[in-house]
Amino acid sequence: MIKLGVIADDFTGATDIASFLVNNGLATVQLNGVPSADFQVTAEAVVISLKSRSCPASQAVADSLRALEWLREQGCQQFYFKYCSTFDSTEKGNIGPVTDALLDKLGETQTIISPSLPVNGRTVYQGHLFVMEQLLSDSGMRHHPVTPMTDSNLLRVMEKQAQGECGLVAYSVMEQGADAVRQRLQALKNEGKRYVVLDALNEQHLLTQGEALRDMKLVTGGSGLAIGLARQWASEKQDRLSATDAGKPHSGAAVVLSGSCSVMTNKQVTRYLQQAAGQAIDVARALQGEVELQAYVQELTNWIEAHRQDALAPLLYATSSPETLAQIQQRFGSEASSHAVEKLFASVAAKLQQSGFERFIIAGGETSSIVAQTLGIQSFHIGPTISPGVPWVRSTDNTLSLALKSGNFGDEDFFARAQKEFHDA
Repeated sequence: MIKLGVIADDFTGATDIASFLVNNGLATVQLNGVPSADFQVTAEAVVISLKSRSCPASQAVADSLRALEWLREQGCQQFYFKYCSTFDSTEKGNIGPVTDALLDKLGETQTIISPSLPVNGRTVYQGHLFVMEQLLSDSGMRHHPVTPMTDSNLLRVMEKQAQGECGLVAYSVMEQGADAVRQRLQALKNEGKRYVVLDALNEQHLLTQGEALRDMKLVTGGSGLAIGLARQWASEKQDRLSATDAGKPHSGAAVVLSGSCSVMTNKQVTRYLQQAAGQAIDVARALQGEVELQAYVQELTNWIEAHRQDALAPLLYATSSPETLAQIQQRFGSEASSHAVEKLFASVAAKLQQSGFERFIIAGGETSSIVAQTLGIQSFHIGPTISPGVPWVRSTDNTLSLALKSGNFGDEDFFARAQKEFHDA
């Protein structure tokens, strides 16, 4: 029976939380999309990855409810709506509408909001979300091309896009322990607060949250909350090392594909170009007709093949600075350019798979999702962690290994470390 069922709003976010569940003792399988009714899975936790972060709210709600229904049919005991630790959303959603739909379907009247991930510098204090030492609204997320985050007050952000009122369990209450948190949640429930933001400044606060929320039917948050909940649900005899064995990476041909334009990914690409061969994508050529596009795909594939035996894998990237990205979007259109680049990455990945590439290191949620779908991967085993929230994963058919990185995760040397530290795994 599944103890914890996670509905994740993007691909790398799903891998992110799956790694924290495994590393904290909960045997976990990740699924790419909602499986068929007869799909069989044996795990204590299941993470369903959707592509619902920035699609129309109605589609996000429909997809999330389908995932919820599948999990309920499997006898899942607790449900977890997972979004980014930077609370990526707009005034129209999608976090609020999806949360409301899940609450209504489950017949629940309250849930919590907990995006904190202190190990990666995401903390919540007095209801305000911080990224490292900056308020969210002062960080690079302020200029996100799809979900610009200009307000750090989570209570305000949530109430603008959802149907109810939001309360707060402040730092001072969190410091008092799980019983105090439970009492505060009940008091806010009595006041009619449908959502409750939880302060968290360190891992102990996440453990306190896990204990306090053990019996809440629906929780929402980033991957940090999974640390506390996994330790509540995990079997005492679960071997955390053996849980990651099935996900250890292959040692065959590798490629790095970077579609994210986040601040950290820009730094990672800059660093990697000092170490390995790199090729930038020409967006204009990606927007050509089908015949011209396939010729460009073959050209890029040939370039990657030429570097197949390099000490470090070749890098194909669409990563660019905010200024360059703005120029690209102004010239070609935001949606058109984004879809063209995703299609290009997918086409290149398919050709590389056919020629025997076994390891794909991918930066960016959208890029990760489209590549995994193109490669025909339906489910993953979670392997060793490269950086907090970013593990190696191996397809359950044992053919491919992937490292799927959210834009701002990892250190500047991430791409090289992913290969060097696990080369002989």
